[in-house]
Amino acid sequence: MGEKNDVVLRTFRALVEGADRKFARVRDVPAYGHVTSQQYFHKVFKAYTKLWRYQQEHRSKLVDSGLHRWEIGEIASRIGQLYFGQYMRTSEARFLVEAYVFYEAILNRRYFEGSKGFGKDLGVRFKELRFYARFLLVSLILNRTEMVKGLTDLFKALVDESKACFRETNFKEWRQVVQEIVRFMKVDTAFMNVRPLRYCAMFDSHQASLPYVARFHAKKVLKFRDALLTSYHRNEVKFAELTLDTFRMLQCLEWEPSGSFYQKQLVESNGNCVSTDHSGASGLIDINLAADMTDPTLPPNPRKAILYRPSVTHLIAVMATICEELPPDSVMLVYLSASGNAGYSNVNQMEGFQKSSKYKVSSQFSQEQSSSMSESSSNDRGESTGYYDSYLWFGSRGNSVSNNLYPGDIIPFTRRPLFLIIDSDNSHAFKVLHGAERGEAAALLLSPMRPAFKNLSDVDISKNGSQFTFFLTAPLPAFCQMVGLHSSNINADVYNDAENILSTAFSEWEVILCTSTSVNIVWAQVLNDPFIRRLILRFIFCRSVLSFFCLPEDSDQYVPVCLPHLPSSILPKSEVVQSSVLRLAKHFNVADCFHFNDT
Repeated sequence: MGEKNDVVLRTFRALVEGADRKFARVRDVPAYGHVTSQQYFHKVFKAYTKLWRYQQEHRSKLVDSGLHRWEIGEIASRIGQLYFGQYMRTSEARFLVEAYVFYEAILNRRYFEGSKGFGKDLGVRFKELRFYARFLLVSLILNRTEMVKGLTDLFKALVDESKACFRETNFKEWRQVVQEIVRFMKVDTAFMNVRPLRYCAMFDSHQASLPYVARFHAKKVLKFRDALLTSYHRNEVKFAELTLDTFRMLQCLEWEPSGSFYQKQLVESNGNCVSTDHSGASGLIDINLAADMTDPTLPPNPRKAILYRPSVTHLIAVMATICEELPPDSVMLVYLSASGNAGYSNVNQMEGFQKSSKYKVSSQFSQEQSSSMSESSSNDRGESTGYYDSYLWFGSRGNSVSNNLYPGDIIPFTRRPLFLIIDSDNSHAFKVLHGAERGEAAALLLSPMRPAFKNLSDVDISKNGSQFTFFLTAPLPAFCQMVGLHSSNINADVYNDAENILSTAFSEWEVILCTSTSVNIVWAQVLNDPFIRRLILRFIFCRSVLSFFCLPEDSDQYVPVCLPHLPSSILPKSEVVQSSVLRLAKHFNVADCFHFNDT
């Protein structure tokens, strides 16, 4: 009997080593571009499936031979890590759900808790800490808010216990991870029970305008399949390698399960971060469980390359890879959020601003910004006079030009259709791209050069993220934040009615866009895509709100710009747009914050 157990254990160890070798091959494969060695992914999935089933079938013999529960947890954690890596490469929701299923099972079975009595092994403790950090990230992206809260408490307690048990080990980095998730959740949950950031047909598909969208057909139609997302600000809100701004934009470019499926929950939390066992009473994880937890009616998500604090050369290389592999008749969306000041964060640039009448931030430059603008050879309207005068800053410190991303660096990629979103205090420098394209006219959404808030405390990007990105991904919460309203002070019915007001406005503007004869082909060719169409509608809302919130003479600084121009029928001064903003402002009793009579 003992000899048979030894054979089983040796076979198990060999399977573990083989799976780990295959895992190492794919772990560092870039999460962008088509992977030429796709067979490696198939092989590593196959290896772990074989390993997992082997330990299921021989669990009792393996335990008798000395297998520890944390070793089973480590295998499941690897599988979860593998699935999450595939989600980041493909943006397929089923991989994200699979990762969640495995991590949830590890938590429910308490695989790592046995390690507490296992001689207090430091290596095992680090495995457990990494498990919690990875599970937190997956839960965060899946919007399992209650699970994130419960995991945060457990994670913090584990870090505190680790400091007490392993006094000679420095757990400073893990304490920072705890601080990151606490800070992230403080911002992300500021508006609870609001509509999801992901595209949901229940909320984002407007019945009144659907027939017009269905009939709309441009001379040329582009499909949106690929995106590049990155933000680079000092001390920005983040968790792991996901910043708040890219988190919001990531979710904005994915499908939310729709219809009756929207109500379906993966987890039924009991308040102690222990959830219902979805894999049967056997105590074994079902490796294919997530197939029943995804919505088969939804189209695939656009693939997204998410870059964390990239160098300029790396950013350009990834853009080149995506552009090279872009299918015919497709458009690449590029979202860049960064400061336009070398060595200064957006927070520092705003510290010189003061509030003036009507709750707006004054348009005076701080000394740092004035110096920067003179050095960058820009005119008094903040527009660059050349392709290499102004830039976005992708650097941690210092003043190396190698950290500068210039408008001219983007021009080579305009040989293919490009939808460019620039969120920066120097965004208007990228106006020079319009008319300078090398093949395809690019669509440009350029943020205001300054945020505008009723309360100066909300200006800090390191606490709240970018205002422009917030408007593009969650327009009503962004509106409330701008005028100083907080979720705790808003009645749920009042908020829901405001959502209906905004939904009606979007439906009306959607009809105008789909019936206008003056829509530029650059916009017309992407209007059929629901994600991009929603971004355009939210840009119209953001532009109109900020136009009325700030004085007309300050519009150059505080109002976003799109190039080429959208039809004049949906400009802020148009009746259909202005009336919607006025209605929303009156609904929240904040009409005195706006300048409707000054336009």
